[in-house]
Amino acid sequence: MLNKITKKDLAEALVEKYGYTKKEANEVVTFLFEEIAADLQKGLVTDISGFGKFVVKVRKARSGINPATGQTIEISESRVPAFRPAKALKELIK
Repeated sequence: MLNKITKKDLAEALVEKYGYTKKEANEVVTFLFEEIAADLQKGLVTDISGFGKFVVKVRKARSGINPATGQTIEISESRVPAFRPAKALKELIK
């Protein structure tokens, strides 16, 4: 079952539950995601208690194959965002 939730949906939930204005709710949601992104950009871990951790993983350099030509290519090291769910979240979805 796929249920897509957007930043707009989160902001609307804040409006309904806490009585924020739409503008305030959008600012709160945007602020939250910008802070997480800024921390990841700095290589920091964002830990939201009971929910999980947003971390940066480093993928080592490796060899790969170009599917179009079949040639071996070198793929450089890269940093990617990752999420590690908290135990409470894992238990909730079981």
